[in-house]
Amino acid sequence: MAKILIADDDARIRELIALFLRNEGFELVEAKDGTEALSIVENDGVDMVILDIMMPHLDGWELCREIRSFDSNIPLLMVTAKGESAQKVKGFRLGTDDYLTKPFDPIELVMRVKALLKRYQIVSSQNVQLGGIVLDRLNYQVKRGEETLNLPLKEFELLFKLASYPGQTFTREQLITHVWGKNYEGGDRTVDVHIKRLRERFANDTQHFQIETVRSLGYRLVIL
Repeated sequence: MAKILIADDDARIRELIALFLRNEGFELVEAKDGTEALSIVENDGVDMVILDIMMPHLDGWELCREIRSFDSNIPLLMVTAKGESAQKVKGFRLGTDDYLTKPFDPIELVMRVKALLKRYQIVSSQNVQLGGIVLDRLNYQVKRGEETLNLPLKEFELLFKLASYPGQTFTREQLITHVWGKNYEGGDRTVDVHIKRLRERFANDTQHFQIETVRSLGYRLVIL
């Protein structure tokens, strides 16, 4: 079963989250501040991190940024009292996968954890299915029934990235880093151009999936 790190300076919150996740069979480790949490991620290895924002030594924002600097795939779930839209936007820009505001329903937290872990397992596969379309990462091909499509490399990588995390919003900055690399010197407009090409290329496949624009943030892919 997955190993989950709970990073929160409030022992009661850690105890509550641990109680419900342990009942689901998850292995749990705890950290009382961001510095301890980062050390666990770096040295012990975990499958997912549930983190608070307001923590001593290293807050949740910095913890999220540090983790994403060396691991772009591990699921991150922010659980915090800061529920304003601006705070959520900031969290997504830093790389969190999901956001839950305190006070929260423990059952909802369990469902979100399971959904994120399921999404993460898709990433480990070399094939991603979008309805009747299969993305084959080994050969960098798209298979639609008996038809095989060969996309330009960056278009394929962009589509595969979005398809590996269905429903997750990616900022343009995150997509640039994941697909073109953090040293890429072009602008965010590159992402928009490639998204437009993908939409045009798969205009007749909207029964399988759609790439949605998330205003002020970026894009997400939805499987239908």
